[in-house]
Amino acid sequence: MTNHSTLLAAAAAVGLAVVCGGCGQSAPARATTGRATTASAGTTARLPALSFDCLTQAPPTCYTPRAFDTAYGIQPLLDRGIDGRGVTVVLPEVAQTGPAQPATVGDTADDDIFQDLTDFDSRFGLPSARLQVITTLAGPSALSWLANQEEVQDTELVDAVAPDATIVELLINQADLGSPAKLAALFPAMVRIAVRHGADVISFNGGGGEHLFTGAEAAAINSALEYAAERHVTFDAGVGDTGPVSSTRSTVAGPSTQAVKEISLPAADPLVLTVGGTSLTANHATGAYISETAWNLPPVPGGKSDHSEASGGGFSHLFARPAYQDGVPGIGAMRGTPDVAGDASTYTGMALVFNAPGGTYGLSAAYGDSASTPFWAGLIALADQQAGHPLGFVNPAIYQIARGPLYHQAFHDITTGNNTVTYNGVTITGYQAGPGWDPVTGWGTPDAQVLVPLLAR
Repeated sequence: MTNHSTLLAAAAAVGLAVVCGGCGQSAPARATTGRATTASAGTTARLPALSFDCLTQAPPTCYTPRAFDTAYGIQPLLDRGIDGRGVTVVLPEVAQTGPAQPATVGDTADDDIFQDLTDFDSRFGLPSARLQVITTLAGPSALSWLANQEEVQDTELVDAVAPDATIVELLINQADLGSPAKLAALFPAMVRIAVRHGADVISFNGGGGEHLFTGAEAAAINSALEYAAERHVTFDAGVGDTGPVSSTRSTVAGPSTQAVKEISLPAADPLVLTVGGTSLTANHATGAYISETAWNLPPVPGGKSDHSEASGGGFSHLFARPAYQDGVPGIGAMRGTPDVAGDASTYTGMALVFNAPGGTYGLSAAYGDSASTPFWAGLIALADQQAGHPLGFVNPAIYQIARGPLYHQAFHDITTGNNTVTYNGVTITGYQAGPGWDPVTGWGTPDAQVLVPLLAR
């Protein structure tokens, strides 16, 4: 078991165990268990035939990166050279140790992250990804090239939104996320290593319900977030995929399998830019924005989940309302979440490349707060570049813009839908989306061509 002192010792050795793809003229060979490859991210090669393709469904169930970027006002920025150049986004990800797992019904297999990015960039005309993989916290058994679905999704979304940003995957052991105490011990070392590797943005998905953490554990997480904010690092996190409830389905295990109506840490912390989920409707050919609603899908009969999937959101039991939320209608004495939102629906996400063992190769839609969170990380990278410096803790600026005269130009205000869910056959009443800020979609989703310059100023 890795303890706090071991993790901090690892932080002192952060210069070790780095694999890089697309960071120079070519990527170095990657040492793996039973496998070695030398492909460089972004290398043009013949793409394999698709085993499945969300773009050719009738109707399509995903958007190309260009259509997705157009819908959210990102493409005009990319066309002007605001593409994340010089900015580093760190993605903490669960390390895979192999062997690679084959695809199962309703899920994807483990992938080669370098090959996926090669195919993704080649297929959609993106520049070579600047990817580094750090295994310091994960230990010698971690395979730097092997990625699960979450890691692939996070990386390709940041790559699509900020294609010239440096993406650093910080691999961590699943065992170190196995309880609130372990997460609280891991968190400071994780943040410090990210900062040592030049993080301007840290994007994290995971955590657990507030009631699972002791006061000391919550304070340890908050202290690490203060460390990041003091160094002008933006930290964003997803608000969850089960509406207004938390459960043991989140990263850390807890003493109860019952759903609890609450929000999760670290998303509840006022120092986090917390991201909710929507369902986007846009023109699949042009990317023209049409409409959006709060993301909420009922349980699928016979599916792998017995609960609804919906944007998280609600109010903290631990953190008082921060000053930047003072006077916001709908927010009482405690911290309200989320702050912002992005597309999270299984049927409306951006197309992702999965190149899995056994010849399975295809495009499927990004979904969940695992999609909307890295999306916002990429967006902040664009704002950092335009500003010429890292913006760091952006929440006060987000709220100032949203409460100003340009709100409806900078944001799509999501006014329909809710995050009421069915969990283990029980309906748990959530919150309703509405004008302005709400505890389902926050201030809404960005029109980046307006919001990014405002944030940069």
